[in-house]
Amino acid sequence: MKVDMWSEITCPWCGLGNHRLERAVERFEHGDHVQVIHHSFPLSGNFPEGRVFSVREALLRQHGVGGSRAEASTRRIETMAGNEGLTPYRVLDNEVGNTDLAHEFLAHASAEGKNREAWDAIFRTYFGQGEPVFSLDDLLRLAGELGLDRKETRQALDQRRYRQQVQDDARRAQRLGARGAPFIIIDGRYGVPGAQDSDTLLELLRKAWDETHPVTLATGGDLQVCGPDGCAVPERD
Repeated sequence: MKVDMWSEITCPWCGLGNHRLERAVERFEHGDHVQVIHHSFPLSGNFPEGRVFSVREALLRQHGVGGSRAEASTRRIETMAGNEGLTPYRVLDNEVGNTDLAHEFLAHASAEGKNREAWDAIFRTYFGQGEPVFSLDDLLRLAGELGLDRKETRQALDQRRYRQQVQDDARRAQRLGARGAPFIIIDGRYGVPGAQDSDTLLELLRKAWDETHPVTLATGGDLQVCGPDGCAVPERD
């Protein structure tokens, strides 16, 4: 069974949503048969490349949210993440920037067979360690951690080899109904917007599995059962 998840790297709900999906798959009775594939949903194209901004500055500039409002909203997400096992989880004291190159790096890593490892690593680096993931040097460092060839990775990013693929990936999510990130499609059947809790995701995994794996009843012999009309009584010899 395949689960597709679209995310923006610097979206705190995406990092938390990825964690919740992982917990749901771990609890799922058939988790070994679930393939999670991550996709890009870039949302930071309005940031200039080569510059980073504090989350506080970005919230004020983009949404007019500052001071105690910014503190309350971001600390709430940090607290929720901590309560669910993500510690530390840095949101307010982090930096944001243009993530286009980072998404292209993730597409390259996916092409090299490291889709899930790369997404887990970039969320861990950004939210868990509070380290930047925007520049070529940042991404080449991650490439080394993932065992990717640094020269090939540099060439792919210098040539912007995966730019179109990232854009196409985001458009596909929008055609499927995504209006933001995170966005999950379970087995091509259920679209899940937002960072739903693990219990909800687990229920949908089970529902999708049951719909595609119907139970085959074994028959033969007397059916010794009770039903609305009473209980079957075996005939005497």
